[in-house]
Amino acid sequence: LPKFGGKGIYGDNVHKAVVESEESESGITIHYINENYDEGDIIFQAKCPVLSGDTYEDVAKKVHTLEYTHFPVIIEKVLSEQD
Repeated sequence: LPKFGGKGIYGDNVHKAVVESEESESGITIHYINENYDEGDIIFQAKCPVLSGDTYEDVAKKVHTLEYTHFPVIIEKVLSEQD
């Protein structure tokens, strides 16, 4: 997000869209959820490069690394701010 999102754009569909669009980067967006697909306020974003030879599987691995690194930290931060 915000470039690739909305109904039906999740999982491998996102990574395929990134590669097919010849994007130079991808990443993660952690956001609040509201009544609309992928329109909640953004909490955090992180990027990774997409190289010319990358497959959607390569992009998925890079994005998953970002998720595993940042999701626990950001979730803990959001929860601690609500106390």
